[in-house]
Amino acid sequence: MVEALKIELPSAGSAIALAGDREGNLKLIAKQTGAKLVLRGQELLISGTPAQVSLSQRLIQALEQYWGQEKPLSSADILTAQQAIETQQQAELQDLQKDVLAKTRRGYDIRAKTFRQRQYVQSVRTHDLTFCIGPAGTGKTFLAAVLGVQALLNNEFERLILTRPAVEAGEKLGFLPGDLQQKIDPYLRPLYDALYEFIDPEKIPGLMERGVIEVAPIAYMRGRTLNNAFVILDEAQNTTPAQMKMIVTRLGFRSRMVVTGDVTQTDLPQNQASGLAIAQKVLHSVEGIAFCNLTTADVVRHPLVQRIVAAYEQHETP
Repeated sequence: MVEALKIELPSAGSAIALAGDREGNLKLIAKQTGAKLVLRGQELLISGTPAQVSLSQRLIQALEQYWGQEKPLSSADILTAQQAIETQQQAELQDLQKDVLAKTRRGYDIRAKTFRQRQYVQSVRTHDLTFCIGPAGTGKTFLAAVLGVQALLNNEFERLILTRPAVEAGEKLGFLPGDLQQKIDPYLRPLYDALYEFIDPEKIPGLMERGVIEVAPIAYMRGRTLNNAFVILDEAQNTTPAQMKMIVTRLGFRSRMVVTGDVTQTDLPQNQASGLAIAQKVLHSVEGIAFCNLTTADVVRHPLVQRIVAAYEQHETP
């Protein structure tokens, strides 16, 4: 038995937001539900079995918080909404959708996109030390930077410190031009990029000169006590066990630290253990420390990235 349903969308903008680029959102909803979705202007036609049509309708209604305000949808939004329907977590989904972490300089709302991302955000808010481990594109560094910048702007901390190991990923530092700072800047670029989303780039040099924001390689952290600071250690899989022990023991009073990394993408020599992998084993049961694990389902970059990560995981699984 084939059933058909017509949904009138409130505006052209909402239709565009729901459809997505090249109607990618509608194609994903069709793939997940088995229904056929056709958009004609502001009229959405859904056809299929009663169960397929019903699931599609509920999924679209669950996403109205976004497309109803003409805000873009991602594949992660759609998959999370489907998960909420299937697990009867609609109330949790509404909380996730309404929890705006920050607005970018261009006015875009930043939210956690998946339930595991929201768990990560809540862990950072409630723990002095949080480890987040997951593949590329899951928002590990970006969400940490969002929370760190907002905490700094809200005067919860005096400083924001972003650090990562300067480990070569196939290149050699010696071949890069300039002095040491210029050589390591390319390794810190992802951290700068996150800052630029929320703080006027022209203001960042002044904040760095005053020590309000510090972006530096992990070696610069040795011997320091980081008080009243929000600290982010990125690419932690490239720390040695000694470096990891050094950085987590820098945590001072009134401070918070977030450690992010992907244990599947280490650039360390083959015979060198990853400090992040060791920390998982040593610290997993220590009270006051949170461990959050993200998966390919939490990838929020281009949809192709999710498929690439999944393909590599399948290839690398014995």
